Amino acid sequence: MSDAGGGGGKGGATGADWEETSPERLYVITGGRSGASAAAAALDLVTLIVARSGARPGMQPEHAAIVQLCQAPLSVAEISAYLGLPVSVVTVLLGDLIADNRVVARAPVPPARLPDRALIEAVIDGLQKL
Repeated sequence: MSDAGGGGGKGGATGADWEETSPERLYVITGGRSGASAAAAALDLVTLIVARSGARPGMQPEHAAIVQLCQAPLSVAEISAYLGLPVSVVTVLLGDLIADNRVVARAPVPPARLPDRALIEAVIDGLQKL
């Protein structure tokens, strides 16, 4: 790639580095959308995403990357980290994939409730008597 942008952007960064982190790139990836769709509005950092199928030819590269990553459940935060994209951009992309029925969003499994203190004490008492 050539450095068509001139000065390279951030303090000595190459043209490729500047392109990867530029706001223009993020604008293009999301199609200029900054707000999440209704489907993506319910997503938070721990929502699990699972692909329904593999990537198909002609998909936007970022959509295809998400579908490939999510063959096993991944959280929105993990997807953002793996792709090196802001969570806000990832939620827009996930909204597209949810609308196209390419991925499913699932709430994370809630943590198990701890048994009450009386039950724990009764078990410990029983074990000590053995």
